Amino acid sequence: MPGKVADFLRAAEPEPAERTALEKGVPVRRGQGYTLRVSATPAIHRQLLAHCQALDSSAAIPAQRKARREYENRVNTLSH
Repeated sequence: MPGKVADFLRAAEPEPAERTALEKGVPVRRGQGYTLRVSATPAIHRQLLAHCQALDSSAAIPAQRKARREYENRVNTLSH
């Protein structure tokens, strides 16, 4: 998951299972930012994606909207 999404989710007080997945994630440097590699079930990823819907609004900065779209595309490719 993109770092901007991970940072937003940490501040959003996720559920215990989601928080555990975020805490166990491994950050990987990518250019100026980072990607958080999270090993979790597709259901947990979908719950995390639902929590970051606010990043899709016009109030979010463009980089956050793009990060959320990228994460959504990755989650949609996961098997059910």
